[in-house]
Amino acid sequence: MALAKETVELAFIAAIQHLAPLPRAVLVLRDVLGCSAKDAARLLETTEASVNSALQRARAGLRERLPEDREAWQRAAEPTAAERELLARYVECSERADAEGLAALLHEDVRFSMPPTPGVWTGRSTVVQGWIDGGFGSEAFGGMRCVVTRANGRPAVAAYVRKPGDLAYEPLAIDVLRVQDRVVTEIVTFGGEVFEHFDLPATLGAVGTR
Repeated sequence: MALAKETVELAFIAAIQHLAPLPRAVLVLRDVLGCSAKDAARLLETTEASVNSALQRARAGLRERLPEDREAWQRAAEPTAAERELLARYVECSERADAEGLAALLHEDVRFSMPPTPGVWTGRSTVVQGWIDGGFGSEAFGGMRCVVTRANGRPAVAAYVRKPGDLAYEPLAIDVLRVQDRVVTEIVTFGGEVFEHFDLPATLGAVGTR
């Protein structure tokens, strides 16, 4: 396998943007998140045969570009006290829809990507403005609640959103974070469809009823 699940660091997923959309999406679902071919086919609305073929193409393409030194891909250690504090602040600011507070937690040159969507956004102001343009903090966007988790050895924050009129908070996205020197230097975001592959509740109820 080109990239073993246990040694993948999700913060490097932006490096696979050279792959075509389907192979890139299949690689993330199969080799990173550990989905079965059947589940990947269902999520991508295609066949298992197409998934298997795309995975072979993705692995072949990735082998050509991976560095020989794999130490950079090793799993990170458990979060330090400082990292846990940063995660708590990240959750607090997310739930308050505090864009300015979130910006203070990001490195000036933070990188943001949303596989399998192509593209990487770079820079604190660019990333935060993108969230605001997407509706973050608006009444229509809804309220958020977050759960801290881990994804392939990296700290991650699972966000749930409750739209106006809804009773429960539904899965929105998982932000997988790279933390260096007490700031977030990279965010890789996956959609709510991957929640089932983590030990996360399907929904969250009213505040105080997790």
